[in-house]
Amino acid sequence: MQYQKIRGCNKPLSRIIYGCTTEAMMKGENVNDLLDEIYTLGINTFDTAENYGLSEVSLGIWMKERGNRDDIVVITKGCHPYDGVDRMTPEYLREDIEKSFQRLKTDYIDIYLLHRDVLEVPVGPIVEILNEYHKAGKIGAFGGSNWKPDRIQEANDYAQQHGLVPFTVSSPNYSLCRQLNDPWGGSAGCVTITGDENQEARQWYINNDIPVFAYSSLGRGVFTGKVRSDEIEKAKEMMGPGAANAYCHPENFERLARTEQLAFEKNATVSQVALAWLLKQQVKTFPIVSASTAGRIADNVKALELKLTDEEVKWLNLEC
Repeated sequence: MQYQKIRGCNKPLSRIIYGCTTEAMMKGENVNDLLDEIYTLGINTFDTAENYGLSEVSLGIWMKERGNRDDIVVITKGCHPYDGVDRMTPEYLREDIEKSFQRLKTDYIDIYLLHRDVLEVPVGPIVEILNEYHKAGKIGAFGGSNWKPDRIQEANDYAQQHGLVPFTVSSPNYSLCRQLNDPWGGSAGCVTITGDENQEARQWYINNDIPVFAYSSLGRGVFTGKVRSDEIEKAKEMMGPGAANAYCHPENFERLARTEQLAFEKNATVSQVALAWLLKQQVKTFPIVSASTAGRIADNVKALELKLTDEEVKWLNLEC
């Protein structure tokens, strides 16, 4: 496993992050054996959220029973919209943070993210609350999930003007499998940094040295090997309407065909090639991957050892 430090977090993060969105975790079930295996692979960073069912509960049970809280990097999120109600407000932020403490059975969160943005809400009060928890030692690094760079910059300008800690992390979509439409919507919507049209956004992350926790790093299953490049209709059925609308497009299945070819040539898996492509990008990325078996995660971790040339990276992305 590879590890990197980021600003605001006093523990190194595993370069591969485990996403706590399995069916069992979202039901709040005891998955200690699975998490033990994930941890044995060297993964010490776990991504969850207040709105991921009861996954925080499952993670909290494991950390308490194993007594390993101080060795684990917990990423959780709040202020997700429910039933069309925008919740990126100071009141909901406090409510969600406190709820996460209870579910996770902890008194601090290593990395806290705002799950959605609401463009009409001033960033100042939000930055103030996050700094309040940070100063108290209850939150380490913080930032946005599905926040655009200009809004993060707005928050950081406010922090600088008021002598406060800025956003130092972000979690947009980033993947070889392009998110071509918004899969879930809500508030200001879902944000991706893939594609030529988002080159300026990617450069902003590079210039500001802000790491990206890349969600849907395997295209919601398209690049996991579960479907072939000639099975677009099967993929649509597997994914459901929202994700299918975002990822099931011919150009992505052309990328998948090329990924399959390169995987065969390198004696690798589709997911390994797709993750290796993401890890090769100039943006400092931490892919979030999820699976209900440790074997699949072990397979993904091997992407760290797979080297792609610059020409292969361009070819996979249909640039040549």
